[in-house]
Amino acid sequence: MYMRKLIPLVLCLIVCSLSVSGQNNRKRKAPVKARNPNSEFLDKQWWLGFKAGVNLSKAVVDQSYGVYSPTNYEASETDKTYDDWSGVGAHATVEITFTFRQFSLSVQPTYRSSKFAYSNHYEWDDDEIPQLILDYKQEQKVDWAEFPLLFRYDITQSKLRPYVQIGAYYAFLINANKSVQTSGIDYASGSENKFTEPDIIVGASDLFAKNHWGLIFGGGVNYHVGNIRLNLDIMYRKGMSLVNSTENRYGNPRLAGTGDVMDDIKLNNIAVSLGCLFPMRFLSSGFQSIDKR
Repeated sequence: MYMRKLIPLVLCLIVCSLSVSGQNNRKRKAPVKARNPNSEFLDKQWWLGFKAGVNLSKAVVDQSYGVYSPTNYEASETDKTYDDWSGVGAHATVEITFTFRQFSLSVQPTYRSSKFAYSNHYEWDDDEIPQLILDYKQEQKVDWAEFPLLFRYDITQSKLRPYVQIGAYYAFLINANKSVQTSGIDYASGSENKFTEPDIIVGASDLFAKNHWGLIFGGGVNYHVGNIRLNLDIMYRKGMSLVNSTENRYGNPRLAGTGDVMDDIKLNNIAVSLGCLFPMRFLSSGFQSIDKR
């Protein structure tokens, strides 16, 4: 009689124990929350766009050369005077960028037209009495096809994204032109006779190297409007090889006759660009590439 009453009580305790154990197991094995698929999509993206802007150049002299060889004073007195960062050039770029989270690798084929100028000053005298003064101003306009490869890091992942970048470029010469302005003072007649010659404009592609390379440092900011990136970009190019031709230094007799021969120079450049980039991967027609994480 006693055992009949005890058996239902034992069964009840076993059922309650299994129920509590099952609840504890369910708490320990709670499923991990799935990641937002939009976040996985935004981790990787291809961008295609166009940008254009202006640039300024500075010539860095490795070795000076001249047409005239002075006999009674130092040759350095005839060195050219360069107008740094004075000539405004223009450029246009197609940008192809792959982005992974905050890192980007970018190829940016560019057509770049740059300008730089220098001047020469010569004096001839007889017993310290001036006889002739000549001034030449030479301006070079050079067009290149450039192929930069850039590594970029986004400082933030907000709608407004500043970034820093570093890379290198290789450039091929397309065309070059040179203009020469000549002026002076002639004292041979016994009075001061100022004169100005007509400008000389010639093709000068032979005076420049067919290719050169350099390093790139810079930064900028991207601003997201829907699926589109508006871009402000600043690049500093540091030339690492000569942009002039060492073989054809004296190859143009017309320019040599005006007192012009190019130095060995490398070209540094600052470029500012505005552009627009479009993502090449979409989840749907209504998907926006920002603020969906």
